[in-house]
Amino acid sequence: MSKHYDVVVLGLGLGPLLSAALLSRRSWRVLVLGQGQSPPSYAFEDCPLSRRAFTLLFGASPVWTRALGELAQTMTFRRKTRPLSPMFQVLGDGLRLDVPPDVELFGAEVDREMGAQRRAADELYAELGRINGEVDSAFEKDVTWPPGTFWERRETRRALSEVRIAREPERDLLSDFPLRHPLRRLVIETGRHASDATLLPSFALARVHGSYTRGVASLARGEAELTEFLIERIRAHGGEVREKDRVVSVVQRGGKVRAVEIDGSAEPVGLGFLVSGGTLEDLLRLAPSFPVPRKVADAFPELIPEEHRMCTTLVVRDEAVPPPLGVEAFVLGEPSRAELSIRVQLGPGPWPGTQRLVCEALLSDATPRLAKAREAVIATLAAQIPFLERHVLVCDSPHDGRPLWDFRSGRRIERDRVLLRASGGSVEAEPMVPRYRVAGAELYGLAAEPLRSPLEGAFLCGRSVLPTLGQEGELLAATSVARIITRTDGQKERMRREMWSKVEI
Repeated sequence: MSKHYDVVVLGLGLGPLLSAALLSRRSWRVLVLGQGQSPPSYAFEDCPLSRRAFTLLFGASPVWTRALGELAQTMTFRRKTRPLSPMFQVLGDGLRLDVPPDVELFGAEVDREMGAQRRAADELYAELGRINGEVDSAFEKDVTWPPGTFWERRETRRALSEVRIAREPERDLLSDFPLRHPLRRLVIETGRHASDATLLPSFALARVHGSYTRGVASLARGEAELTEFLIERIRAHGGEVREKDRVVSVVQRGGKVRAVEIDGSAEPVGLGFLVSGGTLEDLLRLAPSFPVPRKVADAFPELIPEEHRMCTTLVVRDEAVPPPLGVEAFVLGEPSRAELSIRVQLGPGPWPGTQRLVCEALLSDATPRLAKAREAVIATLAAQIPFLERHVLVCDSPHDGRPLWDFRSGRRIERDRVLLRASGGSVEAEPMVPRYRVAGAELYGLAAEPLRSPLEGAFLCGRSVLPTLGQEGELLAATSVARIITRTDGQKERMRREMWSKVEI
């Protein structure tokens, strides 16, 4: 082995990149490999098309604030973002609701749309504010999320001791609202789109809905800009990033990771630790020679994909978009009409006089099949945005494998997906991002897969660790893995503690 790194990180997601940035800052020699992760967008001619919707929901999280402080990037990142007002909108049959940052303006919106429920709404958001204040205090503490050892469990449970909702996983925060009430649907749908788990305990529902109501920030270029920001931090501290490389095999001896084999490389790359942004199954697939003990395998929670995120991009004329429509909106479809509940992001179009709508729908066995999901997305939007269909110019989804629809000539022309390959598109249908049902969840229903894998020296910090908490769960997993690795080296741990006298506060 001609090269050796302290840590090799797999993936370009939020968790892997933040973990790599923190470890690089702490003087670990880090290599990040893209592991085949596709960029957030591709293009048709000069028209950008999205693979996935992205909203920065962790700007108010104390975990992110602490990480930015350590990276000395608080003001730099703040200059890159802008707050959204309204934070989001909700559209449904007979419902048009803005959710602005200002509490009084939101109260006026509730009065206008559902005046009879104003008192219940005030009580709900007062309770959500109290819960999230307690959770902020817990997440500010430097402990391991989720814990793995006896001492970690003791520390983490002590940090959660003041969070009363953690001990009430079956509590219904929405008990004052009927099943089909718009405000109940608003809370549940924001939670569904912000979380990677299908069953949310009250703790998680309060937290992920709170990520939408405590101030939503926007990056001009979305996920791509966040990825570039973290990669820049890794390289600034001496780390190496190879976005197009991937590991094809993990070399292990005696149940401990020793090296990785990179696709196209002549010899393995040595390492001390391996950090993966994928699932435990993805990681163990790279080490087929490692026999996982049956007792150990049975102890892990099971992840069962129940829903999938389908992304569809629409380019429409300006006339199709009502002027009050905000940057972020939820369209509550009517299941009786085979409609979907869709998250919509509005942005400038590629051509003068156009707008771009990035639509995320959650598909399950109860929703229209993938082969007809594109039509269901357009029908759902058209039910709330009149005349939308006649103004669509381009429509495509990377997930159904169907041809791109081009309406610029006045009629639908199906463009072969081969035309998208040059700009990063795929000819075949791309896999959708799953949302999981967690069988055997731990830590008050928040945690799924462990940080430490059965393969010694290999860790997980992706969406599968704390799926109920969405993006903030990835932050917690990333900072926890960085903490565990740092504590294996006493000198670097002392450096990290001394660093707090020099970083931004």
